[in-house]
Amino acid sequence: MRPVAVVTDSTAGLPPELVAAHRLTVVPLSVTIAGVTGREGLDVAPADVAKALVARPVSVTTSRPSPGEFAEVYDRLLGEGAAAIVSVHLSSKLSGTCEAARVAAAGHPDRVAVVDSQSSGLGLGFCALAAAGAGALAAAVAAARAAVARTSTFFYVDTLEYLRRGGRIGAASALLGTALSVKPILRMVDGEIVVRDKVRTASRALTRLEDLAVEAAGGAEVDLGVHHLAAPERAQALALRLRERLRVHTCYESEVSAAVAAHVGPGLVSVVVHIRSTD
Repeated sequence: MRPVAVVTDSTAGLPPELVAAHRLTVVPLSVTIAGVTGREGLDVAPADVAKALVARPVSVTTSRPSPGEFAEVYDRLLGEGAAAIVSVHLSSKLSGTCEAARVAAAGHPDRVAVVDSQSSGLGLGFCALAAAGAGALAAAVAAARAAVARTSTFFYVDTLEYLRRGGRIGAASALLGTALSVKPILRMVDGEIVVRDKVRTASRALTRLEDLAVEAAGGAEVDLGVHHLAAPERAQALALRLRERLRVHTCYESEVSAAVAAHVGPGLVSVVVHIRSTD
């Protein structure tokens, strides 16, 4: 039998070479732009979403994979000889993707387990990678959950309007982001988006992101994910400074996935800090 197979979703934003190297299976979310629906990473790119968000009043919405789509993936992998499957997905408090996966997993109660990463982007991706290569289902689930506890996600957006529209952040927090031109620094806490700090300018926000990443690392060796949407210079500058200040094993720089892009808007910069296991 093959080892435990790992399934994740496209919001993980994992580079294709990592997906191939770890034999991950990626189930795409869907993005609808001006009434036309496509699969992110296949039919729709982050740049398409950024362009549409700027060109108001073009509507952009996202949708989860169906339980049937997950069931087809699970049946195929088990049929190909996988001993079991661990399915690791973006926060259940941000999307119904985890729930769809759990509905499908109920068809294989002893062979498929679903793990909520409580994050997205490489906050999810690092958890999926941690599960890869495990020889038993329990070990893969434990590795993914341990990675959740060792991963911190912080981000800055130019406006909270997109998060508010999609219901990913409360109206009170969204109002905070518009009052007196305050620029909130956000973070993931137990799968939810919360305000971590408040600054006055984008430049100060990026400096604060850097400091928060250093605090989260705590001197340990880390893997980093630096995401952006239509802001490559910001991301490159942040990644460069973090490489100078942290013990970085690997740093991945990329745009966020198209589905995530729809809820954060152009200008996003995010840093994911994953403390490497010492086991």
